[in-house]
Amino acid sequence: MDKNSISNLLEEKHQQLFQWISKQEGKYWEKGPINRWTAGQQIQHLVDSIKPLNLALNLPPFILKAKFGTTNRELRTYEEIVKRYDEKLIKYKDKARDFNSKVSTPNEKKIIKLVATLKKQNKKLQSKTKKLSDYKLDNLILPHPLLGKMPLREIIMWTAHHTEHHTRDLIENYS
Repeated sequence: MDKNSISNLLEEKHQQLFQWISKQEGKYWEKGPINRWTAGQQIQHLVDSIKPLNLALNLPPFILKAKFGTTNRELRTYEEIVKRYDEKLIKYKDKARDFNSKVSTPNEKKIIKLVATLKKQNKKLQSKTKKLSDYKLDNLILPHPLLGKMPLREIIMWTAHHTEHHTRDLIENYS
C-alpha cells in the first residue's frame, strides 16, 4: 500500500470513529457493558497508542535503526496485518486483557480533550506518513506489544486497523 493510500485509510478509519462519537450523548463515556471497556477507555487507549508512534517518527532514523534494527522479512499487506493481529488477539486474550486493565476511565470532560488529541495525532501521522521515504517506511522497525517488531509502513497500517477494531466494538456494544 502506498503512502497516500495509507494516509487515506487512516483518515477513513478515524472519520468513522469521529462520526460515531459525534452521535453519542455521553452515556457510555464512564460506564459500559460488563467486562468491557467504557467508550472513554477505548478513546484513551487509541490516544495512548497513536501518540508514541508519532513521537517515534520524530526521532532521527539512525536512532530507530540503532535501537530496533531493520526489517529482515518481506512486507505484509494490510489484509495480512489484520489477519495476524486478530489471530494474536485470540491467542493472547489473557495478555491483552491484562494490558487493557491498565487503561484509566476518563470522565466526559476529559473525553472532549482526548477526541481533540486523537484528531490532531491522526493528522500528524498522516502527514508524517506522506513525508517518510519508502525506504524508511519499509526498512525501519518499531516494536508492537502483541505483534513484535514491525516495519513503519506496517505499524502505520495497523494503526488504521486498530482504530477500525475499536470503532467496530463501540458500534456493536454501545449503540
